[in-house]
Amino acid sequence: MYIPKLHEQPDLHALHALVRSHPLGTWATQGDGELIVNHVPFVLDPSRGPYGLLRCHVARANSVWQLFSRTVPSIVVFHGPNAYVSPSWYPSKQADGRVVPTWNYTVVHAHGIPTIVDTPAQLLEHLTELTASQEGSQAVPWRLSDAPAEFIEQMSRHIVGIEIPIARIFGKWKVSQNRSASDRLGVVAALRNNADAQSEAMAGLVEQTPRQ
Repeated sequence: MYIPKLHEQPDLHALHALVRSHPLGTWATQGDGELIVNHVPFVLDPSRGPYGLLRCHVARANSVWQLFSRTVPSIVVFHGPNAYVSPSWYPSKQADGRVVPTWNYTVVHAHGIPTIVDTPAQLLEHLTELTASQEGSQAVPWRLSDAPAEFIEQMSRHIVGIEIPIARIFGKWKVSQNRSASDRLGVVAALRNNADAQSEAMAGLVEQTPRQ
């Protein structure tokens, strides 16, 4: 990934926070002479290794668990808040018109070589952790124990667990760092005027990230 110094996010805690808040990752690996791409939710274990470990599962019918490269690291991409930025939002447009549209976004790339996790106990632990991470915000959180144990066991036979120890992790925060203070205020105001969650999240990032 191309990351100008201006947009580099070196804070591991910030990278982990984005993974947790946007857990649907795009997993890309080499296999069978081509690139294989899947979209699956991940759970991050920050205590494993220097950069953490990612866990997910795929359908047993999905051949990726048999084909993924054991020698070339996979890449998992996590997309955070993003938003189109119109040049009409910049006060500087009125001065000389030397502005163009752009797109603000945040993204994390995690690299590592996957391994298979396929014992019933490990799968149950993963499913419990994944469910808890997503159900915590529900008024009445669903738990694996809410379903019959034999049903969960039956369903688990149809999936394969994957663990990816993170060997390298990079983040790119493109959030109007290159604009003047007045242009950044214009971006924040316009994004908030959009009145949607994605724009509101990006407005907050523009406010919080220092200009460079």
